[in-house]
Amino acid sequence: MITGELRSKVDRIWDTMWSGGISNPLSVIEQLTYLLFIKRLDELHTLKEHKANRTGKPIEEPAFAADQDHLRWSRFKETAPETMFEKLRDEVFPFIKTLGDNGAGEGGSTYTQHMKDALFMMPTPRVLASVVDQLDDIDMSDSDTNGDLYEYMLGKIATAGQNGQFRTPRHIIKLMVDMTAPTPRDVICDPACGTAGFLIAASEHLVKHHSTTIYKDAAARRRFNEDTFHGYDFDNTMLRIGSMNMLLHGVSSADLRNDDTLTDPQHVEGGELVRFDRILTNPPF
Repeated sequence: MITGELRSKVDRIWDTMWSGGISNPLSVIEQLTYLLFIKRLDELHTLKEHKANRTGKPIEEPAFAADQDHLRWSRFKETAPETMFEKLRDEVFPFIKTLGDNGAGEGGSTYTQHMKDALFMMPTPRVLASVVDQLDDIDMSDSDTNGDLYEYMLGKIATAGQNGQFRTPRHIIKLMVDMTAPTPRDVICDPACGTAGFLIAASEHLVKHHSTTIYKDAAARRRFNEDTFHGYDFDNTMLRIGSMNMLLHGVSSADLRNDDTLTDPQHVEGGELVRFDRILTNPPF
C-alpha cells in the first residue's frame, strides 16, 4: 500500500501539473509515466555501469550509448529549466519513443507502435523543472512501489471504472500469479491489461523460478520477450504505460494490442481462435 509520505509527494506533483495547465487526469498520469520511465532507465543503466566496473567487463545491454550520456536523467536534471525543457522535448522524448526498435523487425515492436502517437505535453520549463525536482525524490526501484503508485494515481480519476480503469491490489495479483504458477512453456494473456500489472508479476515469477530456462539461449530469450506475454486494452494511454512498464521490467517486446475483448470474448485473429495457457486479469472479468 502506498505510504502517506509517497501519497503526499504524488499529490504535490499532481497539483503542480494541474495548476500548470494539464487538466485531464489521464494526461497527467501519462506525462508522469514518461518522466518516471526516463528516470528509471537512467537508474538501471547506472546499476549496469557499477556491475561493469566491478567485473571489468563491458556494460551489458546499455540503455544509453556512449554518445547519449547527455540524455540521462542524472545529467539533464541539473540544467536550467529552459535547457532541460528543450532537451527533453527535442532529444530525450524522441529517444524513448524509438527504444523498442532494436531487433524488432520490419514492423517494429508493439512498444514502438504505441509510442509513435505519444505527445510531450509539459506546458512550460518552470512546470517541468518543478516536476522533475519532485520526482527525483521518489524511489521507483521497488516493483510494489511502482504498482502502488499507478494504483493511487488511477484512483485519483473520478471516472475510473466508468472508463474501464479497474485496479487490482498488488497482493491479489501476486496471489493469483502464485496460484496459477506460470511456466516457460506457457503463453500468458491479460484481456484487460491496463498498466500490465498481471503480466509484469508473471514475468517476475518466471525470472524468479525459471531464469535458467528462459535465458538459456537466444531462442529462449526471444520466446520470453516476444511470445510469452499478451495483453489487450481499448485505451491507448494504458497500452503506452503498459508497454513502458514491461520494457522496464525486462520484457522488450510484449504483445500489447488495442482491442476490446469484453465485446469480442471469442477473440479471433486471422480467422483463428486465439488460445492461451494462462489467463490473468482483474477478478470480476
